[in-house]
Amino acid sequence: MKDTLIIYDSVFGNTAKIAQAMANALEEHLDVDVRVVGEVFPEHLDRIKTLIVGSPTRQFKETSALDQFLKQIPAGTLEGVHVAAFDTRMTSQDVKKNKFLALMVKIFGYAAEKIAKQLVHLGGKEIVSPQGFFVTGMEGPLVEGELERAADWALKTIQKA
Repeated sequence: MKDTLIIYDSVFGNTAKIAQAMANALEEHLDVDVRVVGEVFPEHLDRIKTLIVGSPTRQFKETSALDQFLKQIPAGTLEGVHVAAFDTRMTSQDVKKNKFLALMVKIFGYAAEKIAKQLVHLGGKEIVSPQGFFVTGMEGPLVEGELERAADWALKTIQKA
């Protein structure tokens, strides 16, 4: 049994890097399993204490693969599990360059908040606020310092658990 499971999807590799930075930070304290969404099976959710889920923001939500995975989890499965959600997203400066995109973000938001809502709906107890990690432009790379920020954010899940 793993203490913490990190599930992610990644399009350009940035979200994978964030997930791995979190796992590296947590491994000093806990037994951690980090998996891309296509490699997660129902038994991976058994007896975990903390579940961290992340995705790049695609069309103002998580990837379709992660969305489908979350929809397949039976209600109540995450009862008693501490949950946290993250995403990767464009910087606010990049978003502001396109007035239409800025308006759409204001209306629809980002993936992390939607993932968190789904995890709580499945019975999870949110222990830290959803977090976005920044990439430059649409594809990245990650903004300098984001891997360290991700590690610090992940460590907050231990303090709150």
